[in-house]
Amino acid sequence: MSPGTGTTTTATTDPTTAEAAPEPRTPAGAPAPREAPRRAAPLTAMARTAGRRLPGLLLRALTKVAAIAALLAVWEIAPRVGLVDRTFLPPFNEVARAWWELLGDGQLTGNTEASLVRSFTGFGLAVAIGVPLGLLIGRYRLVADLLGPLLEVFRNTAALALLPVFVLLLGIGETSKVSIVLYACTWPILLNTISAVRNVDPTLLKLAKSMDLPALRLFQKVILPASVPTIFTGIRLAGASSILVLVAAEMVGAKEGLGYLINTSQYNFAIPQMYAGILTISVIGVAFNQLLVTVERRLSSWRVPVRS
Repeated sequence: MSPGTGTTTTATTDPTTAEAAPEPRTPAGAPAPREAPRRAAPLTAMARTAGRRLPGLLLRALTKVAAIAALLAVWEIAPRVGLVDRTFLPPFNEVARAWWELLGDGQLTGNTEASLVRSFTGFGLAVAIGVPLGLLIGRYRLVADLLGPLLEVFRNTAALALLPVFVLLLGIGETSKVSIVLYACTWPILLNTISAVRNVDPTLLKLAKSMDLPALRLFQKVILPASVPTIFTGIRLAGASSILVLVAAEMVGAKEGLGYLINTSQYNFAIPQMYAGILTISVIGVAFNQLLVTVERRLSSWRVPVRS
């Protein structure tokens, strides 16, 4: 009751001064955990997102496999119904059986290992030479004027046309085979690297120069990242060339390798084994290309994808 007036007043509580409710405690005296509902919500959202994406992912997977499955089906059926002579194109199941037999007796493993060592050695040397040289030629006019005429002469000469020259100069051993792979792989890497450097956005270069970046930092922060997609286009082309050129080189004077296996199977009229070697080359090429695509995505993750 208010003094002097005889009226009663109701006490109000200020929310800002009210005491906070005591935090719930566990029997040990520690605060009770409250994170379970917060963790459950993101997991539920992720499950719903995955459920919505699953049909699309399955459709994409089926789309990618459909063409290969159709090709294998035609390969299996055509010789059996007489569309082609099964002597020269046996059904796919016979080729698969021959592939498994070659794998079991070690022929496929040994020949594949020999080819991969030669191919990856030449390819790795081509990357180590082609990328730095392409960066220099694309960036500095003096280097381009000095090496340009020489590059024009050799870039228009097919690698397989020079195979007899490599054999005569380096013999029929490993050196000539690695060298022909190196020669074939260098040109797509070198030419794409030169093109990539010359086509860097001029606005990026002006902005970098306005910040007084030194030449080395300019290469590291601007030119090289902007050139990665085009450089990897050349690297992927070189990856395909490293296998194809090597197989042709192994057909001349080699004692092991997938090219040797294919050539020997042809001479011995072991047609299923010949196709087994060809299939192995195709699988290696696809796997190698996917590996390069994965590396390219990691190195160019900063790029914003263009959506149509």
